Amino acid sequence: MANNPAPATETPKIPGQNLAGMRVYLRAGLKTHSPGEHDYPQFLADWSKLLTERGAVVDGSFHAPSAAELANIDVIVMYKGDAGYMNAEERAALRAFIKRGGGLVTIHDPLCGPDPEEFAGYVGGAKKHGEVNYTLGADIPLTIVDRASPIMKGMTDITLFDEAFYKMTWAKGPGLHVLASAVIPDTPAARRGGGVGQTVPQVWTYEHRLEDGAPARAFVWMQGHSYENFAKPQVRDMLLRGIAWAGRQPVDVLVDYVPPAAPVRGATRP
Repeated sequence: MANNPAPATETPKIPGQNLAGMRVYLRAGLKTHSPGEHDYPQFLADWSKLLTERGAVVDGSFHAPSAAELANIDVIVMYKGDAGYMNAEERAALRAFIKRGGGLVTIHDPLCGPDPEEFAGYVGGAKKHGEVNYTLGADIPLTIVDRASPIMKGMTDITLFDEAFYKMTWAKGPGLHVLASAVIPDTPAARRGGGVGQTVPQVWTYEHRLEDGAPARAFVWMQGHSYENFAKPQVRDMLLRGIAWAGRQPVDVLVDYVPPAAPVRGATRP
C-alpha cells in the first residue's frame, strides 16, 4: 500500500519578523582587502540581522540576484566590489527591477566597473575600474550639504578614516541630489590620480526612470572601506533612512521601528 504524502503545512513564521515590512535584498561579495576592510560577508551577516530587527523582510546572497529573486523586493542594497561587471542575464534582471520602480542602494565600491556611464544611469554616479580614482585609507572629512534632508537627520560633519572616490562619471540630466561631499585629501593615490583638493559628492540620492519605466530611486554612500564605520550611530541611521527612502517607505520606518513584544516561553494557552 502506497504511503500517502503528509498534508502541506504553512511555513513556520520566524518569531519577531514583521511580515508586512519592506523587502530588502542584500547583494554582498566575498571578503577582499586587508582585515577590517571591505568585509562584505560580515555586512551580510550583521545587516540581515539588523534590518530584520528593524522590521524589514530580508533576503540576500553573494551572487547577482535573478529576476525570480527580485520579484517581490522593494530595494537592493549592494555592498560588494565592482558590481558594474554583469553578464546579459544579470543586467536584464537589474534593469527590469529598476524599470518597475525598484530602489537601489550602493555602499562604497559597487559603482566601479567597465562602463561607468551605464552604472551612473542606475545610481547617479560611477567610476571606471582600473583607473586611479581613489584615496586609499585616509581621514575623509564629510561635510553635510543638505542638512534639511530627512535622510541626514542627526548627521553632522564628521571625519571618517575611510576612502573617498573622485574622477566620477555622473548621470546625464537632472535627478542627482548631493547630501554630503568631501575635499579629497593629499594621499599618494590621490596625487597619482590628480584628485587632491577636489570637492566631490560622497553621499547622494538619485531619482530617475529608465526608458518606458516607472520612477526609480537610488541612494549612494561612497564610504564603507573601513567596516568599523558601519557601527557609528550617525552612519547606521543615515543608511537605514537611505534604504527606506530608496524603497519608497517612510524615511524613519527602519530607524523608529518598535518590534512587538516577544512571546513568553512556556506560557500556557487558555
